[in-house]
Amino acid sequence: MLRQLRVDAGKSRKDAAEWIGVAEPTLSKIELGRQAIKQPHVRLLCQLYDLDAGTLDNLLRLARESEQRGWWAAYRDTVPDWFKQFVSLEADAVDIWEYENEFVPGQLQTAAYIAAISRAVRPHADDSEVARSVELRQERQTRLGAVSPPHLHLYISEAVVRHVVGSADAMREQLEHLVDSSKLDYVTLRVVPFGAGAYAAMAGPFIMMQFPEEPRPAFSYVENDRGGVYQEDPGDIERYTLMVRQLDELALSEDETRELIKQVSKAL
Repeated sequence: MLRQLRVDAGKSRKDAAEWIGVAEPTLSKIELGRQAIKQPHVRLLCQLYDLDAGTLDNLLRLARESEQRGWWAAYRDTVPDWFKQFVSLEADAVDIWEYENEFVPGQLQTAAYIAAISRAVRPHADDSEVARSVELRQERQTRLGAVSPPHLHLYISEAVVRHVVGSADAMREQLEHLVDSSKLDYVTLRVVPFGAGAYAAMAGPFIMMQFPEEPRPAFSYVENDRGGVYQEDPGDIERYTLMVRQLDELALSEDETRELIKQVSKAL
């Protein structure tokens, strides 16, 4: 909202940063929702943008709410700090594009699949820690699928559905869940088949998000087990946008994807 209001007012990011006395990169993080904004700064920006009292009150309320702990605070012993930021952004997005070459996307993982992955990644974790990981992921799925969920554009390599994670029964359950989930209004799931040959996204998984009233994705996100990297440069966003276009051309249709998954499930 702050970014759109600035654009509507005809002010540059530099103008706004200088007005409230912060560095331009700091203002960028605030507008991307990656850093909280202080209420006095909200008042100053409203003055710069010549906004009415009603808009000011609404923005101040949102600023106060942003300072409150998120639902994931209950999982602070399980959720790394860098992932908390991602979860909060995910909940505000209107469109999410994701490519995965090894794992089922987190939004569609079953409890048994989550547990198997958790044990593989953290072999020394006890049962209670694994259970917390499962609980966290399922809570995230529930909230993401709430009243106004973002549209999930999910692309997965064929390897994802053929790689048996956990027992055969657990994987069969996961594949059946993928088929069911692919029928939800806000989910588009497509498999990139082995026969597609080489393509740019083979370099690794990524996520792009777009937020309300934004003309294009705000960033691309790349993650490893130590943290996540947000790539915000227009060149980076354009590169990943081209990757998505290529995936659109190479991936099976939604119906073909469901048929392939069913065939793999039956073969287990």
